[in-house]
Amino acid sequence: MCLVMTFHLSRWALVLPLALAGLAGCGPAEPAASPASPASPGEATTLTVFAAASLTGVFTELGTAFEAAHPGTTVRFNFGSSSTLAQQIVQGAPADVFAAASPATMKIVTDASLAAGPVTFARNTLQIAVPAGNPARVDDLADLADPKVKVALCAEQVPCGAAAAEALRAAGVRVTPVTLEQDVKATLTKVELGEVDAALVYRTDVLASGGEVSGIDFPEAAKAVNDYPIAPLSQAPAPGAARGFVDLVLSQRGRDALTGAGFQAP
Repeated sequence: MCLVMTFHLSRWALVLPLALAGLAGCGPAEPAASPASPASPGEATTLTVFAAASLTGVFTELGTAFEAAHPGTTVRFNFGSSSTLAQQIVQGAPADVFAAASPATMKIVTDASLAAGPVTFARNTLQIAVPAGNPARVDDLADLADPKVKVALCAEQVPCGAAAAEALRAAGVRVTPVTLEQDVKATLTKVELGEVDAALVYRTDVLASGGEVSGIDFPEAAKAVNDYPIAPLSQAPAPGAARGFVDLVLSQRGRDALTGAGFQAP
C-alpha cells in the first residue's frame, strides 16, 4: 500500500528518500515471465529410420540431404531384414519411420496400430548375382539346381527370400542352398567373398556392389516384384521430422535418387 505523506517540513530531509522508495512501489507490476517458447527449427533432433537392408545406399544419401536441409537434425538408420525390423518396432523399439521391402512386413506394424496409411515408394526385382568372371558358368535359374553350384538365398521369412521362392516356383526349379541369410546384404556378401557361385538378390544390390559381382536377368523375376512401403510411426519420438523424411522420399528428389540406385517407380 502507498503511504500518504503527513510529515512536517522540518522532517522532509529525513523522510524524502524513504518516501521516494515507497512511491516507487506504487508503479505497475512487472510482467509475469512468459512460458517457454516452442522448440526452434534449429533445435537438436534425432530422427530414427528403420529401413530394409536393400535401401542402405540410397537412404544414407537421402539422410544426408535431410540433415543439410534441417540444421540440428541427425538422421540415424537401422538397416536390416524388414521382418526383423517390424518385430523390433512391435516390441517397442523407438523409431520414427519404417520403410519395408514388402507390404507383408509393413502389415506387421500396421496390424499393431503402430503405423497407418503406408505409401508404396519404390519397386525392386531380383537378379542372379555371380562373382566376377562367373566361374560356375551360371546362365539362368535352372543352373542353380545343379548340386555342383553353391547357391546362397535369403531366408524365406524375409522379403528377398520370399521373392526368390516365388520366382523359383514360377520357373519350376528346386534349389538346395548352402546357406540361408537373414537379409539381402548378407546374401550378396557370400558372392562377393567367393563363398558361393550364385545368389538371388535385388538388382539394386548388384548395382551397389560397384562391379564386384555381375547380375544375370531371368524372366521369372517379373513374377516376384517387391513393393516398398513407407510410413511414419504413430508413436514416433520426432513426428514432425518423421513426416518430413517421408515427404522427401516421396518427392521428385527422392524418386530420382531411388531410380538412380536401380529401383523402379511404383
